[in-house]
This record gives sequence, structure tokens and C-alpha cells, in this order.
Amino acid sequence: MSPLVFLEHVYLPAVHGPKARITIGNRIIAPDGFKRSTTLVDGTFPGPLIMAQKGDHFDIEVVNKLEDDKMFELTSVHWHGIFQNRTNYADGTSFVTQCPITPNHSFLHSFSANGQAGTFWYHSHYSCDGLRGPLVIYDPEDPLRYMYDIDDANTVITLADWYHHLAPDLRGQIARADSMLINGHGRYINGTHAELAVINIRPGRRYRLRLVQISCDSNVLFSIDGHNLTVIEADGVLTEPLVVDQLQILASQRYSVVLVADQPVGNYWIRSLPNTDNATYDKGMNSAILRYEGAPEVDPTTVETPSTNPLLETNLHALINPGAPGTPGYGYADYNITLEVTAADLRFYVNNVTYQSPPVPVLLQILSGARDPSQLLPNGSVYVLKPNKVVELTVAIAAPGGPHPIHLHGHTFDVIQSAGSSIFNYVNPVRRDVVSAGNAGQQMVIRWVTDNSGPWFLHCHIDWHLEAGFAVVMAESPEDTGSHVSPVPYEWDRLCPIYDNYKGGLPEVAGGGLD
Repeated sequence: MSPLVFLEHVYLPAVHGPKARITIGNRIIAPDGFKRSTTLVDGTFPGPLIMAQKGDHFDIEVVNKLEDDKMFELTSVHWHGIFQNRTNYADGTSFVTQCPITPNHSFLHSFSANGQAGTFWYHSHYSCDGLRGPLVIYDPEDPLRYMYDIDDANTVITLADWYHHLAPDLRGQIARADSMLINGHGRYINGTHAELAVINIRPGRRYRLRLVQISCDSNVLFSIDGHNLTVIEADGVLTEPLVVDQLQILASQRYSVVLVADQPVGNYWIRSLPNTDNATYDKGMNSAILRYEGAPEVDPTTVETPSTNPLLETNLHALINPGAPGTPGYGYADYNITLEVTAADLRFYVNNVTYQSPPVPVLLQILSGARDPSQLLPNGSVYVLKPNKVVELTVAIAAPGGPHPIHLHGHTFDVIQSAGSSIFNYVNPVRRDVVSAGNAGQQMVIRWVTDNSGPWFLHCHIDWHLEAGFAVVMAESPEDTGSHVSPVPYEWDRLCPIYDNYKGGLPEVAGGGLD
């Protein structure tokens, strides 16, 4: 009996509102045709789309039903890009803002997004085994609404590298993804002709595509054959519209692009080429299908053409209130900090310190009275900052494995200098929450204001690099944190005692866990 062959898949995302209960559990799936056990939200990859309107309050209960002891049984969920102002305890960062959730327990994340709108996502701090999904906050008064007609669950596109080996088995080595999934579907070398995702459009319509890069490592070159794309958002922040024909998107970055359905009715390849060795589009790998209404249900025959107008980060500019905070000029901020990143023996070092998770979450340390860097663990990895100061941070790379996507929790920042560029822009830089620090020999410079008291993780968003120590904690005005986050929920207070009494099997987590 011949095997059943799937050629394509029309993506119908599962959707939750801002008040939801999500269950973290194990399931065997085969998104690229290779079966493996995974850690998923509500049994799907990617996890359900969480949709909200600007101003909504979130109440999301995370329930841990993990039972596969070959993978991490502890969990936490970080709401990537949400500032968590006054709710640092809901940030979902194990051993920075909370103790992890143990099996058969739950934690209610209750928070407001404080006027934020845009494209975000959520993911675990313990797993590159599938716990990740998109989160979108829609703005009914979006100032760029005139540019598009359609912006719904079907125009959210997730890009994810995928591994055939379990994450705990890949620790301590250089992990290589086996495939790239678009909306949870893809193919791998010498694999079956697995189904591909299809994005359906109608001629003449204008679509806001929300590109969510949920990979553990890979950065991708994204394009759609025959179509230009107009960038209007980077990481939850609107940008001046910018027309491009290709975007390099690093792990955890997000872009909104407007696609105009102005080409002849047909099928067009959507391309998401990862920076893995020998990556190709052979047999539909690293691809999905853009299908016009009225086109036959067949694979595209379109041909890739070289990019002539790729996205350059220095060409992106914040649309609203542009301009970096503080006095213009390199070194003229209140805090001027340089983090030098090196590596040795498969560990990363930030200013000669490799990050190791502390035994007690940093937030709990602060709420218990610790204030000075000498009192805060992990030793040498916590930077204490006074309130309402301008920070200018330089991250200089002297380590392999780049380009390194750097994420700061609790804030967006202005990108003063992009990696590989000699330009310092204080007038109208892009504002975002993940930026490339580049490759060895390169650096990036960012600025933000310390107006959100609490400990905030700053780290490389390549999961394997975070696990290997590429992280620090920025502790903003610890003397104010107790009042800033008050009252701390009773459920949060219970997490650490429950975790301390947990006797289940847990592979030892080096570094910061997986983020």
C-alpha cells in the first residue's frame, strides 16, 4: 500500500483571545514528515494565535501537563515584546522574574500591554521543542490602516527552524536545524513530499502580512516571487513605509509588510531561506505557496530572481515620535555600557562572565532586600541602573556563531548603530526589541530609558547561545521595584516553594535555560 502523500495545506490557525487557558503538553507530530515527540501549546505547532485589541487586559493561565521525561518537564512562557510595566513578575523568564511552573501546576499571567499594539509572540524558557506561537494586538486606529485591506489571523505567517533531535540531546554541541517551517509546514532533505502551507489572496486586495520569526537559531531571507513588500512595522513599532523585495529576519524579530495582489492570477513561491549550510529550495524546501483566487491547486512554477532592493535596517525609521533619547553623540548618555562577547569551550562570556541561572529568581532577590550588584546573583551578570536614565549600550562581538540577535525584555530601544554600518543615527533610528549585534568584529549600539523598574533579561535570542551563557540582567532601580510591581500575586509567591519541592526528572539546565 503506497503512503498517503500531502502536497499542500491551507493554514487555519487556532485562535485565543486575551483571556485564555493554554495547556503545555507533549505530542508526537511530523510537520516536515519526520515524526518526533514535542512540547506544544494546546497540541499545535505553532501554538494558537493570541489576538487582542489595543487596551485589552490579558489573563492567560499556563497549565503544565508535561510528562515526557526525555524533554524538559518544567516550563515558563515569556510574552515577547510586551513591556510588563508594573507586572515584571508576569514576564515569564525563569530564574529572572519567576520560578518555573512544575508539572500539574499552573500560573495565571495577568497583565496589560499599556497602549502597545503590533506583532509579538510567546515562547518557553525551557524548550526548543515546539512551545512557541504568535501574539497580535490590533489597533483599530492604526495610522497606517489606509495602506491595507486585510489584516486577520490568516495573514499571520510564522517562520520556524525545526529539529529532528530533542533539545536536551543537542546541548553542548553546535545544533543544526533539519528544516524550515512556514506556518508549521515544511520539507527536509531526502524527506517525504510533506504538505506546504498556502496563503490565499484575492486579486486587487492589499494584505498586511505579519511575519513572526520564531526560530531557535536560523535567520532567514524572506521574499515572495513577483511581489514587492512594504515594511510598516518592526517588532511592534510602526515604521515609515519602506518598499523592499527581500528581508533578512533574525530569530525572534517580527515585521509587518504590505503585499498588493497586483500580479496575474497564479501560484507564487513564498521563500524563507535559512542561513544553514547548503540550504536550497529544491523540492519545495524552505517554501510555502501564495495562491491567488482562481488559480489551480498546484505547486508554483515561478523562478527566484536576485534581490535588487533588500531591506537595510539603517533605512528603517520610527513613524511615531522618532529620535533617540538623551544627548546626541556616542558616549553622551547617562550610562555608557559596553558588553564584549567572547567564547571558549562552547561557552559564551559577556565581559568575561558566562551567565548561569541563579538559585533564586532575581526579582525575588530584589523583593527580599538585595539592591547592590555585589548582593545580586548571578555574580557579575546583573547590571544595576538608576531610574529614568538614558542607557547607551554597545554590544561588541568577538565570538563565532553570528549574526547574534540581541533582545531586551521590558523595553523597545532605538538602534543607534546597526551591525556592519558606520552610521550613528540619533535623529530617526528604527525602534525595536531585537537587533543584530553582527558577526565577530562587529558591534551594535542601542539606547533606552530606565523607566520600568525591575530585572530585565538581555540576551542573544539564539536559544543555544543563551543556554551557553550569552546573557545579562539589567536591574532597573531595584529600590523602587517593590512598590512598582505591588501587589505581587499570591500565585507567583507559590511558584518557588512548589518548585523547591519538585522531585520530578529534569535534565540539568546549563546557562539561562532555553528562551
